Amino acid sequence: MATGRSAALKLDWAKISTSLGLKGQTATALQAFKKRNDDARRHVNQLQSQPQEVDFAHYRSTLSNTAVVDEIEGHFKSFKAKKVDLERQMKAIEAFETQAVKSAQETKGKVDGELRDLEKTLRNIEEARPFEDLTVDEVAAARPDIDERVTQLVSKGRWQVPGYKEKFGDLSVL
Repeated sequence: MATGRSAALKLDWAKISTSLGLKGQTATALQAFKKRNDDARRHVNQLQSQPQEVDFAHYRSTLSNTAVVDEIEGHFKSFKAKKVDLERQMKAIEAFETQAVKSAQETKGKVDGELRDLEKTLRNIEEARPFEDLTVDEVAAARPDIDERVTQLVSKGRWQVPGYKEKFGDLSVL
């Protein structure tokens, strides 16, 4: 128990959510669990700080009716702590754990899919030929909209690309 208690005290809740990149429902569930943990720890500390022994001799000397004190002392000594069935709490914890694992697996699946897409994109970028090596026909095949735009401009009698002079200057002097 002492090891569990010391491990719970050393747990850095903020680091868990940031290092794992938890978001949405998983992060909310973790925060709710942390709040319940803090509340339970605070309640245990409060109960442990309360005095646990009753001084019946003091009450006998203070009260005139010692029979009441004797009766209460008899009940106190015969009191047995009730065993609490933790099965319900354990089932709730297991359900939470199952949901957390399921959510983590879904997140992992999404992240893996995104990584595969990014790796494919990176491979395409690395394997692509330099722009200078491409021919006009290859660019037109890859982007038919460029060919359509050029055809449209030529049909209207425009031989210059809009914005070209502003960007590159007028080379007609040469």
